[in-house]
Amino acid sequence: MGTTLTYTEQELVSLLRNRDNKAYAYLYDNYASALYSIILQVVNDTELASDVMQEVFVNIWRRIEQYDPAKGRLFTWMMNIARNASIDTLRSRSYQNSRKNQSIQDNVDTLQVNDVIQPGVDTIGLRKVLEKLKEEQRILIELAYFKGYTHEEIAELQKMPLGTVKTRIRNALIQLRGLLK
Repeated sequence: MGTTLTYTEQELVSLLRNRDNKAYAYLYDNYASALYSIILQVVNDTELASDVMQEVFVNIWRRIEQYDPAKGRLFTWMMNIARNASIDTLRSRSYQNSRKNQSIQDNVDTLQVNDVIQPGVDTIGLRKVLEKLKEEQRILIELAYFKGYTHEEIAELQKMPLGTVKTRIRNALIQLRGLLK
């Protein structure tokens, strides 16, 4: 019978900082499933979650010196790395482009059953409501909500100040709320 190796959090951190491969394997074996669950909740794609998971453990290995036990537990620190890496992946331009360039076949499964049975304002007629907005507002809403651009990207694309983009989008949303009542 082999004995199962366990470490206290302090011992584990110390060994990781000394680049101990056994400690790193222990870290992976004991924390990977929990971190993967967190990543999967954010990215909602198993293949992408696996890629992010690999990136997370590389980041943990590289940045273990930055971990400060006074600020929280090791798992909390790793969880934040996983969450941030997941969000960064979703915000990355390559991910956004891959989502925009999906074929219709890839998107068929993402339709909600309720969209077919009980179409609502969100699925049918929203474009007609958008037509009632000023063109400058409609373009910004389409870029932000239908094409997935961030406010910063819209400001760059439209060559206007970020504050103006945010104000126009906010005003357009207020106007849309009024139109939908």
